[in-house]
Amino acid sequence: MRIFYAAASSPNPHVPSTLWRDNLHDSLVEMGHEVVEFDYDMRGAFQRLFAPAVPETPDSLAALRASMGTALLEQITAAHKAAPVTLFFSYFYDACVEPGIIDAIRALEITAVNWYCNGSYQLDLVREISPHYSWCLVPEKNRLADYRAMGAHPLYCQEAANPRVYKPSGLPIDLPVTFAGQAYGERPALVRLLSDHGVDIRVWGPGWEYHIDRPPRNPLRRIARRLAKSDGAIRLPREIVGGVLSDRQLVETYSRSRINLGFATCGETHLASKPITQIRLRDFEVPMSGGFYLAEYTEELEEFFDIGREIACHHGREDLVEKVRYYLEHDSEREAIRRAGHERCLRDHTWRRRFETAFAEMGLRP
Repeated sequence: MRIFYAAASSPNPHVPSTLWRDNLHDSLVEMGHEVVEFDYDMRGAFQRLFAPAVPETPDSLAALRASMGTALLEQITAAHKAAPVTLFFSYFYDACVEPGIIDAIRALEITAVNWYCNGSYQLDLVREISPHYSWCLVPEKNRLADYRAMGAHPLYCQEAANPRVYKPSGLPIDLPVTFAGQAYGERPALVRLLSDHGVDIRVWGPGWEYHIDRPPRNPLRRIARRLAKSDGAIRLPREIVGGVLSDRQLVETYSRSRINLGFATCGETHLASKPITQIRLRDFEVPMSGGFYLAEYTEELEEFFDIGREIACHHGREDLVEKVRYYLEHDSEREAIRRAGHERCLRDHTWRRRFETAFAEMGLRP
């Protein structure tokens, strides 16, 4: 197929990464499709989502959205004129384009598909544009009915990992218990819990630097520290906190760690009576990289892994501590699970497999 592709390299503009592009774009190319890429800097649209406090007027936001939409329609029209485009593939939010642009693309008899992976708790970010696509690829099974209710056409398509990117590093397994990802929700408290129980743990990613237990250097710092503790901020020893990993370092960390932790709870929903959980890209990245994975349990994971044989799961705070201790002490069992998880991902959880299944359900021929 000839595919027009429009997505940023990473959905988070504050994390220097190309892993989203490596997963989606590169997998489509590796499948043999002819992929034409949208030539436009989309960081502005994505930054507006992550920085709502930026003082911009509604008119300026609408102008940015219109500018991106105009460029998109011009480029895809030109590409379609040069050679027929079968599929328009995007990772868009409402902030990216106006719905009419998607309608105009479909009027060219091009199938329009949007991929979006945070609908479990941020569905409002795509509520306006979703009904205008031919299909919405949705990895959150519990949101399919909500997409239909808004007039969209959802197709269940779980996340995956590109084995050309995520692969065993061949380096020694010399890291202890690790987590690579943003610091939010209950994550800092769980890391502190493990540290308090004597677990040798390391964390990397955006936001962890705000949880470092810095020694006081002056009276003002001591006052600030007391205030931080009084409002419930979680403090962590400096030596366990790292910065943001490069893409290469991330994959290497997965395969170098004795235990990679995974957390399924979204945002601050751990404070709600019924927390929202979802499958993460990490759930496939870690075992695809040859790492042992201890994930927070969510029922949907059972559809993709044999729990206890291909990955392990923790259920609550006490069980997290117990499982970490258990697998640190049982090397052969941990190794068997690590190998089985890697094999399962190579067999069933590549983006190629996901796209082949989705395209077939859409009635698109290779």
